[in-house]
Amino acid sequence: MTNMAKKFIKRTRKLNRSLGGDIFLMGLLMIFGLFSAYPLVMTASNAFKPLDELFRFPPTLLPRNITFDNFRDLSELMENSWVPFSRYFFNTIFITLTGTVGHVLIASMAAYPLAKYKFPGKTIFFTLVVYSLMFAPQVTATPNYIIISKIGLIDTPFAIILPAIASSLGLYLMKQFMTQIPDELLESAKIDGASEYRIFFQIVMPLVKPAWLTLVILLFQRLWTTDGGAFIFSEEWKPVSYALRQIAQGSIERAGTIAAVSFVMMIVPVTFFILSQSRIVETFSHSGMK
Repeated sequence: MTNMAKKFIKRTRKLNRSLGGDIFLMGLLMIFGLFSAYPLVMTASNAFKPLDELFRFPPTLLPRNITFDNFRDLSELMENSWVPFSRYFFNTIFITLTGTVGHVLIASMAAYPLAKYKFPGKTIFFTLVVYSLMFAPQVTATPNYIIISKIGLIDTPFAIILPAIASSLGLYLMKQFMTQIPDELLESAKIDGASEYRIFFQIVMPLVKPAWLTLVILLFQRLWTTDGGAFIFSEEWKPVSYALRQIAQGSIERAGTIAAVSFVMMIVPVTFFILSQSRIVETFSHSGMK
């Protein structure tokens, strides 16, 4: 190694360890972090503000007089609903768990042969999967409704669960992750007598854990906040987000209730995301998605 190369490496290391650069980078990240956290803090703060503070201008970030009246009013309205509120919670939990588990399982089992086997039409099929990611949900809304209507799933929770299971994002992520698993590892398992199902569940799935955990996070957030849209009309099958939004609709006196509803709908997916956020970064960095 020449002296010039040694000086360049030494200079590069010195720049990478610069205290001033680290402080500047941390300060920049803190500024962007504060901008990102402001809506979340404001939503949580509004839930504990009395009515007069909610309409104060300019608005205050933190409540001056903390109150739980908004949640008390929300509880009273839920008790007076036509359908027991526990039914709404059951519908949401059923839709969220069934859709999430089904999507992860189907996407993983479909991605495995795409990543590790050769068969006619493999490239074309995966290309169609990639192209399907380009379409916004608004573009596919009408075809989805026609398909769901033709197979008779309108006004059932499966009208939401089935499109969630068939999402192409999970197939893409799982395939990209499974491609990185060494073929030698799978071949050695086959030589030891392991079946395809044992290889899939005991070797492949643990190795791609960041990928399917990311799918769980993304789909959980999406299904938890769904309100049934144009698919569910019966009150007994409506999810909890629909019930909360119906409660929030009313006169200006319900501004506090609306704030409490926003907090309740936000706290579950945000908490779930915070606990597993590192998995999303790891998955997207390995899959090549921006």
